[in-house]
Amino acid sequence: MAGMCFGVNIGETETAAPVESSSKAARRRRLLEIHQYKIVPSDKAVATPMESGGRRKRLKVEEGSSQRECANAVHSCEAKGVEKGIDDDVPGEKRLESKLFDLAASTSEPQPAVVVPECPKYGTTSVCGRRRDMEDAVAICPSFSDRSPSSAGGIHLFGVYDGHGCSHVATRCRDRMHEIVKSEIETGRGASWEQTMVESFAKMDKDVTEWSASGGSGDETTGSVCRCELKSPQTEAVGSTAVVAILSPDKIIVSNCGDSRAVLCRNGAAIPLSVDHKPDRPDELKRINDSGGRVIYWDGPRVLGVLAMSRAIGDNYLKPYVISEPEVTVTERTAEDECLILASDGLWDVVTNETACEVALKCLQTCKTRSPPRSPGKDIIVTPSGESSDKACSDASILLTKLALARHSADNVSVVVVDLRRAR
Repeated sequence: MAGMCFGVNIGETETAAPVESSSKAARRRRLLEIHQYKIVPSDKAVATPMESGGRRKRLKVEEGSSQRECANAVHSCEAKGVEKGIDDDVPGEKRLESKLFDLAASTSEPQPAVVVPECPKYGTTSVCGRRRDMEDAVAICPSFSDRSPSSAGGIHLFGVYDGHGCSHVATRCRDRMHEIVKSEIETGRGASWEQTMVESFAKMDKDVTEWSASGGSGDETTGSVCRCELKSPQTEAVGSTAVVAILSPDKIIVSNCGDSRAVLCRNGAAIPLSVDHKPDRPDELKRINDSGGRVIYWDGPRVLGVLAMSRAIGDNYLKPYVISEPEVTVTERTAEDECLILASDGLWDVVTNETACEVALKCLQTCKTRSPPRSPGKDIIVTPSGESSDKACSDASILLTKLALARHSADNVSVVVVDLRRAR
């Protein structure tokens, strides 16, 4: 008996279509057919049914499809039915589903940004001036440690050391102070900045004493020779001032021992961050007298008529009247901070804090374009316009040095200018 069903002739003798086996290969083919229709966006590709003979026509994809659209197709695949529970007993299906879900997860999760601490811009100048020998030393240590007692992020050290009697104590401080401070920070176990710096200066003073006693006069790094190497007993009469500034992301820590000075320029005003240790300062005069010493006025106030400062590193023959304990100030950084000036007394003897800040700010304001961040140890980066904040800081330090010499400073002059302006 024959009949018509939906336009198809059906006869009694017609054989039924073979039933497809439920083998693993068959189930895999069915899954691939589902994925083929689901994986491609409907507005960018057209899937055609199978041709005769079991072949499938190639997908026609329009030009301009991007990787992002493929990722969207994967999400569409998840939403419309490529579910995780289909034919779990087939290993091939599990592998395919795992790849699809991994791809979707990798395209949807944002990658965390890496924050690199910015190295501050600075300029430094150090000249012998009218002295016979150069006894100053300057230390610049950007990103010398990634830890700090009060905040996270890289910290930077700047130091000016004014030697007297000879240069080797100032040179030793330049080479070792940042290493000692770094060690104290990493082993201090949460100590305050004041404790950290006081302990660092004490260790620096001990290091200088032991180094001099062992015959280590001179600069081991550069091989220079100092006068006290000719007569070893003179090593007891050698010392150095030390003004050290540490910049963290949120603080300015200044430690001062002697008559070098640190001045902050904030919103056009000069703010001293250290006070000179002069023998006639009332509290210092009292401390010297209480310890059994005397201040004698010989071309100015001097401890025992010899040293024109009441605190220094070294100078063992004047202890306990001259001590190495620094005074430490911790200042919060603000958006109004413009620059920091560190200098030896060769500058401050003839230039006021206000004048120094005015000169430095004029130089910084001439730099219209800020240079990109610089890695430690690299040369000055100059922008295409020919200006950079590093050049501006260098110009400021040079101009301050020339001003001190023009005003007849009789000492070595060392100046460091650090740009504190935050990138807008």
